[in-house]
Amino acid sequence: MSKRSRFLLILVIMGLCFVFLWPSISWYFRTPKEVQVLALSSLEKIKDYSNVMASTDVQELKSLYFSNPDGVLPEKFQWLDKVARKNYKELKKSVPEVMTVKSAVDSFYNEQELLSVIEDRYREEVLDAKDRYNNSVKLGLDLSGGMSVIVKADLDAALASAGDTVSDTAIFKAETLDQAIETLTSRIDKFGLTEPVIRKQGEDRIYIEMPGAAETDRINSIIMGAGVLNFRLVDMNATSAFDTYYMSNPATTFNASGELLNPGIIPEDCEVLGYYVKDEYGLDERVGYLVVKKEVALDGKHIKSAEIASDRTGRPQVTFVLSPEGAEIFGDFTTNHVNQPMAIVSDDKVKSYANINEPITGGNVAISGFDFEEAQNIQKVLQTAYLEVPLTVESQQVVGASMGDQYIEEGIKALVVGLLAVMLFMLLWYKGAGLNAVVAQVLNLYIVFSVLSAFNLTLTLPSIAAMILTIGMAVDANVIIFERIKEELALGKSRAAAIEAGFSNAFWAIMDSNITTFIAALFLSQLGSGPIQGFAVSLSIGVVSSVFTALVVSRLMFDVGTDVFKKQKVSIGWRVR
Repeated sequence: MSKRSRFLLILVIMGLCFVFLWPSISWYFRTPKEVQVLALSSLEKIKDYSNVMASTDVQELKSLYFSNPDGVLPEKFQWLDKVARKNYKELKKSVPEVMTVKSAVDSFYNEQELLSVIEDRYREEVLDAKDRYNNSVKLGLDLSGGMSVIVKADLDAALASAGDTVSDTAIFKAETLDQAIETLTSRIDKFGLTEPVIRKQGEDRIYIEMPGAAETDRINSIIMGAGVLNFRLVDMNATSAFDTYYMSNPATTFNASGELLNPGIIPEDCEVLGYYVKDEYGLDERVGYLVVKKEVALDGKHIKSAEIASDRTGRPQVTFVLSPEGAEIFGDFTTNHVNQPMAIVSDDKVKSYANINEPITGGNVAISGFDFEEAQNIQKVLQTAYLEVPLTVESQQVVGASMGDQYIEEGIKALVVGLLAVMLFMLLWYKGAGLNAVVAQVLNLYIVFSVLSAFNLTLTLPSIAAMILTIGMAVDANVIIFERIKEELALGKSRAAAIEAGFSNAFWAIMDSNITTFIAALFLSQLGSGPIQGFAVSLSIGVVSSVFTALVVSRLMFDVGTDVFKKQKVSIGWRVR
């Protein structure tokens, strides 16, 4: 490979690494701490925060509107200038030369529109930070603190409760475990905990990681608690009246906890629940409110199975089977409420609602009026009601945040001290050539961190140990090359010839040792789990990176010294001339 090709290759790789590393840099060094806390909280908390902050800002703007309408927009609302000007252009009205408080507020159709725009700004700020976190290197529990829990799902008990409705035991157990994970994810997010890592472990276990401060009793109650699903009657007249009231008073309808400030706006036997659909991130997004009866028409425990099918026109529909008791209850309910809407409520969220066109008897129920994706969501909601999966906590480990800070400090100290010691040795022992090894070491760590960030991998103490090991391995490759060059120089060869022969003779020795290490790391990553897997992955990345920096980066630096700076001798040791 020519020098130009090597140089271009290095530039391309360094550029890609910077792109990969940028989300981590943005998250850890450019995102304020308070925004990080919000970004790591549940979606419900982000929504509540955005709504409360937007309501506060609207009240402040209204106060300014009446007290000083001709005043200039305060600095915190300067961003509204651009939005207001765009609104005036869309309305085909003349844009004010100076955007006052009155002109900015008047550019919006109503208070609800203003509230929505401000809320979107707060939400986007936090969600953008969440995206940066998702694309960055994450700290494991041993560094950030938190709790890890292993939950065992009793799939045999779930199979027994399903009875004769199961046709394929293996598929049923897999789907049951998936639904248990779905339920746990929903519960943990609903209770406002830090964004969790929830994944399968084996055939019947669920591994949960919750970074940050953990409350053991509270988390156990969430894990062991039962999800609540039921059917309620929707009061459309009360819903219409509430919508009218909410449109006129968006900032003063609810308090920070989501409770009505004026309960008298709805009937006593009703309550207001949010209507949710899945957003583009696959999370629940509130799109409106429904006023539903407090009385439960049918409890989810009566559902025995749920499937997706197609109606006569080919549109998707969800069918579910009720127990004999549930069939009787549902038959009576639908008979008495024909032409009225019924809502499916899960964990105090309306997941779907449909009109009762005719009495539904016999225990076989079909609901339609949605696309296939929404049908899948409704099926999952119904499945979480009838899949009675006993969950038991097998083990849990709590790591304090202070311990995590101590580990981070010690890990970084070990990494820095190790790196500086190796650099110092290489500079003292190999003189000018040692500088090549130092540059290669720095680029080696840069590439390793970039790859970790690119694949959103987790940084743990074993990962840091693998990086420290990589430093030694990268130096080993440089030492082999340098010693080979010294041997060639001792034979009386010129600088260019000695460098060429040194790299050629060292190539296979470096490749053999690193390939065997890579194979061992690959097996560890596949067969190991947890800390062992983290160590193996980091080591694998380090092996590839160290080979690249030793054979490509270091070689280019030698060639630049020979061909660009016209050096005749190699500064590679005290006894080498």
